[in-house]
Amino acid sequence: MSTTSRQPSLPGILGAIDRWIGHAESLILAVGVLLMALNTIANVVGRFVFGESLFFAEEVNRILIVMITFAGIGYAARHGRHIRMSAFYDLLPVTARRILMIAIATFTAMVMFSLCYFSIGYIASTQATGRLLPTLGFPIYLIYLWVPVGFAVTGIQYSLTAYRNATSREAYLSTHVIDHYQDVDPEKQV
Repeated sequence: MSTTSRQPSLPGILGAIDRWIGHAESLILAVGVLLMALNTIANVVGRFVFGESLFFAEEVNRILIVMITFAGIGYAARHGRHIRMSAFYDLLPVTARRILMIAIATFTAMVMFSLCYFSIGYIASTQATGRLLPTLGFPIYLIYLWVPVGFAVTGIQYSLTAYRNATSREAYLSTHVIDHYQDVDPEKQV
Protein backbone atom coordinates (compact mmCIF):
# COMPACT_ATOMS: atom_id res chain seq x y z
CA MET A 1 0.00 0.00 0.00
CA SER A 2 1.36 3.42 -0.93
CA THR A 3 1.68 5.91 1.86
CA THR A 4 3.31 9.29 2.09
CA SER A 5 5.25 11.00 4.82
CA ARG A 6 6.49 14.54 5.17
CA GLN A 7 10.21 15.17 5.07
CA PRO A 8 12.18 18.36 5.63
CA SER A 9 12.10 20.83 2.79
CA LEU A 10 14.93 21.56 0.39
CA PRO A 11 18.14 23.06 1.79
CA GLY A 12 19.43 26.56 1.13
CA ILE A 13 17.90 29.11 -1.21
CA LEU A 14 15.67 26.51 -2.91
CA GLY A 15 14.17 25.64 0.47
CA ALA A 16 13.61 29.32 1.23
CA ILE A 17 11.87 29.84 -2.12
CA ASP A 18 9.77 26.72 -1.55
CA ARG A 19 8.73 27.85 1.94
CA TRP A 20 7.94 31.41 0.79
CA ILE A 21 5.78 30.17 -2.09
CA GLY A 22 4.06 27.71 0.28
CA HIS A 23 3.20 30.46 2.76
CA ALA A 24 1.94 32.75 -0.03
CA GLU A 25 -0.24 29.96 -1.49
CA SER A 26 -1.71 29.13 1.91
CA LEU A 27 -2.49 32.77 2.59
CA ILE A 28 -4.07 33.31 -0.84
CA LEU A 29 -6.19 30.17 -0.51
CA ALA A 30 -7.33 30.95 3.03
CA VAL A 31 -8.18 34.59 2.29
CA GLY A 32 -9.85 33.65 -1.00
CA VAL A 33 -12.09 31.00 0.53
CA LEU A 34 -13.01 33.25 3.47
CA LEU A 35 -13.81 36.19 1.18
CA MET A 36 -15.92 33.97 -1.05
CA ALA A 37 -17.84 32.64 1.96
CA LEU A 38 -18.38 36.13 3.40
CA ASN A 39 -19.45 37.50 0.03
CA THR A 40 -21.91 34.66 -0.51
CA ILE A 41 -23.34 34.89 3.02
CA ALA A 42 -23.70 38.66 2.75
CA ASN A 43 -25.48 38.25 -0.59
CA VAL A 44 -27.90 35.67 0.83
CA VAL A 45 -28.62 37.83 3.90
CA GLY A 46 -29.11 40.88 1.71
CA ARG A 47 -31.48 39.02 -0.61
CA PHE A 48 -33.65 37.36 2.05
CA VAL A 49 -33.51 39.89 4.88
CA PHE A 50 -33.39 43.19 3.00
CA GLY A 51 -34.85 42.09 -0.34
CA GLU A 52 -31.78 43.28 -2.25
CA SER A 53 -28.89 41.20 -3.52
CA LEU A 54 -25.38 42.61 -3.58
CA PHE A 55 -24.99 43.86 -7.14
CA PHE A 56 -21.32 42.87 -7.26
CA ALA A 57 -21.46 39.45 -5.54
CA GLU A 58 -21.37 37.30 -8.68
CA GLU A 59 -18.39 39.15 -10.17
CA VAL A 60 -16.44 39.06 -6.90
CA ASN A 61 -17.01 35.30 -6.61
CA ARG A 62 -15.92 34.86 -10.24
CA ILE A 63 -12.65 36.65 -9.48
CA LEU A 64 -12.14 34.60 -6.31
CA ILE A 65 -12.82 31.29 -8.10
CA VAL A 66 -10.09 32.04 -10.65
CA MET A 67 -7.70 33.07 -7.87
CA ILE A 68 -8.41 30.00 -5.70
CA THR A 69 -8.21 27.59 -8.64
CA PHE A 70 -4.83 28.76 -9.88
CA ALA A 71 -3.32 29.18 -6.41
CA GLY A 72 -4.66 25.71 -5.61
CA ILE A 73 -2.85 23.87 -8.42
CA GLY A 74 0.54 24.85 -6.98
CA TYR A 75 -0.66 23.99 -3.49
CA ALA A 76 -1.79 20.53 -4.65
CA ALA A 77 1.55 19.91 -6.34
CA ARG A 78 3.44 21.06 -3.24
CA HIS A 79 1.61 18.57 -1.03
CA GLY A 80 1.69 15.67 -3.48
CA ARG A 81 -2.10 15.80 -3.86
CA HIS A 82 -2.17 15.80 -7.64
CA ILE A 83 -3.91 13.07 -9.59
CA ARG A 84 -1.63 10.14 -10.36
CA MET A 85 -2.07 7.01 -12.41
CA SER A 86 0.30 4.83 -10.44
CA ALA A 87 -0.34 1.19 -11.37
CA PHE A 88 2.90 0.87 -13.37
CA TYR A 89 4.80 3.25 -11.08
CA ASP A 90 3.85 1.28 -7.95
CA LEU A 91 5.41 -1.91 -9.35
CA LEU A 92 8.84 -0.32 -9.76
CA PRO A 93 11.69 -0.36 -7.25
CA VAL A 94 12.57 2.90 -5.50
CA THR A 95 15.37 3.88 -7.90
CA ALA A 96 13.18 3.38 -10.96
CA ARG A 97 10.28 5.28 -9.30
CA ARG A 98 12.64 8.12 -8.50
CA ILE A 99 13.90 8.27 -12.11
CA LEU A 100 10.35 8.10 -13.45
CA MET A 101 9.31 10.86 -11.04
CA ILE A 102 12.17 13.04 -12.33
CA ALA A 103 10.88 12.55 -15.89
CA ILE A 104 7.25 13.14 -14.91
CA ALA A 105 8.02 16.23 -12.83
CA THR A 106 10.30 17.69 -15.52
CA PHE A 107 7.72 17.13 -18.26
CA THR A 108 4.92 18.53 -16.10
CA ALA A 109 7.03 21.60 -15.25
CA MET A 110 7.63 22.21 -18.96
CA VAL A 111 3.88 21.92 -19.64
CA MET A 112 3.11 24.35 -16.79
CA PHE A 113 5.65 26.90 -18.04
CA SER A 114 4.24 26.55 -21.58
CA LEU A 115 0.73 27.14 -20.27
CA CYS A 116 2.05 30.15 -18.36
CA TYR A 117 3.48 31.56 -21.59
CA PHE A 118 0.25 30.99 -23.55
CA SER A 119 -1.88 32.41 -20.76
CA ILE A 120 0.14 35.64 -20.89
CA GLY A 121 -0.72 35.85 -24.61
CA TYR A 122 -4.37 35.29 -23.79
CA ILE A 123 -4.29 38.05 -21.17
CA ALA A 124 -2.69 40.41 -23.70
CA SER A 125 -5.40 39.65 -26.26
CA THR A 126 -8.11 40.11 -23.62
CA GLN A 127 -6.56 43.42 -22.60
CA ALA A 128 -6.60 44.57 -26.23
CA THR A 129 -10.39 44.13 -26.38
CA GLY A 130 -10.85 46.69 -23.60
CA ARG A 131 -13.73 44.71 -22.07
CA LEU A 132 -14.80 45.67 -18.57
CA LEU A 133 -16.66 43.83 -15.85
CA PRO A 134 -20.20 45.19 -16.14
CA THR A 135 -20.79 45.79 -12.44
CA LEU A 136 -17.36 46.52 -10.97
CA GLY A 137 -16.18 48.33 -14.08
CA PHE A 138 -12.56 47.25 -14.13
CA PRO A 139 -10.82 45.44 -17.00
CA ILE A 140 -11.61 41.74 -17.41
CA TYR A 141 -7.98 40.85 -18.11
CA LEU A 142 -7.14 41.66 -14.47
CA ILE A 143 -9.17 38.63 -13.36
CA TYR A 144 -6.90 36.36 -15.37
CA LEU A 145 -3.60 37.62 -13.98
CA TRP A 146 -3.78 34.74 -11.50
CA VAL A 147 -3.60 32.19 -14.33
CA PRO A 148 0.05 32.66 -15.38
CA VAL A 149 1.05 33.11 -11.74
CA GLY A 150 -0.57 29.79 -10.84
CA PHE A 151 1.01 28.00 -13.80
CA ALA A 152 4.44 29.49 -13.02
CA VAL A 153 4.26 28.54 -9.34
CA THR A 154 3.16 25.02 -10.27
CA GLY A 155 6.00 24.78 -12.81
CA ILE A 156 8.46 25.88 -10.14
CA GLN A 157 7.04 23.31 -7.72
CA TYR A 158 7.43 20.48 -10.23
CA SER A 159 10.95 21.66 -11.07
CA LEU A 160 11.83 21.54 -7.38
CA THR A 161 10.28 18.06 -7.17
CA ALA A 162 12.47 16.89 -10.06
CA TYR A 163 15.51 18.39 -8.31
CA ARG A 164 14.56 16.73 -5.01
CA ASN A 165 14.29 13.34 -6.71
CA ALA A 166 17.59 13.88 -8.56
CA THR A 167 19.43 14.60 -5.31
CA SER A 168 17.79 11.99 -3.09
CA ARG A 169 17.79 8.23 -2.66
CA GLU A 170 14.04 8.18 -2.04
CA ALA A 171 11.16 8.83 -4.44
CA TYR A 172 9.40 12.13 -3.66
CA LEU A 173 5.91 13.14 -4.77
CA SER A 174 6.81 16.75 -4.00
CA THR A 175 9.70 18.56 -2.37
CA HIS A 176 8.82 17.26 1.09
CA VAL A 177 6.37 14.39 0.56
CA ILE A 178 8.17 11.09 0.27
CA ASP A 179 6.47 8.14 -1.40
CA HIS A 180 7.01 4.89 0.46
CA TYR A 181 5.26 1.61 1.00
CA GLN A 182 4.42 -0.29 4.12
CA ASP A 183 2.73 -3.59 4.69
CA VAL A 184 -0.79 -3.32 6.00
CA ASP A 185 -2.29 -5.99 8.20
CA PRO A 186 -5.82 -6.60 6.79
CA GLU A 187 -7.11 -7.63 10.22
CA LYS A 188 -6.22 -4.22 11.68
CA GLN A 189 -8.06 -2.29 9.00
CA VAL A 190 -11.57 -1.16 9.85
